[in-house]
Amino acid sequence: MQLNEWFDKGMSIESYVNELTDHRENFEKIYADFSMPDDAAMIEKIQNNNLKALVIAEPWCGHCMLNIPILKRIAEKSGMEISVCLRDTHPELMDQYETNGKRIIPIFIFIDDEGREVSKWGPRAPKVADIHNRMLQSLPEKDAPEYNEVFKEKVSELVLRFSTDQVLWDHVYEDIKKSLI
Repeated sequence: MQLNEWFDKGMSIESYVNELTDHRENFEKIYADFSMPDDAAMIEKIQNNNLKALVIAEPWCGHCMLNIPILKRIAEKSGMEISVCLRDTHPELMDQYETNGKRIIPIFIFIDDEGREVSKWGPRAPKVADIHNRMLQSLPEKDAPEYNEVFKEKVSELVLRFSTDQVLWDHVYEDIKKSLI
């Protein structure tokens, strides 16, 4: 299937937000509180190339909670359309965009009118990847009795940081911007 067909098959960003489960409040907080800088060059490039964003995500994903509200702000400023395909519903799309052989989300695929991939972003900005990797390094082995409890604590710490750290949001924005200009 071509990327334009995937775009047409996906759901609107509004439908995606309506499907959010665990992270809706934090998604909406990031969206409400993120102030996108005036960036005429990026906006012009998006508009001149008539870009649209095909997003691979899941409503339960904490990294999606962090990144998609920032993309939504970019889209609103530039008039870029967004379509979301759920990773678990569309593995054949996700398999084309694996990271190190894994189905890690979110993935943003920027396409032109013809459905050609112009650029791709995801699944994480470098600073977010560093934070995530440090968290994983401090986990006990998966077969350790305390693993589940420690994992839940670490995820809660990440969610709190993702939903409150405006410097991190700016870093995500700058990294997405690099893929667009």
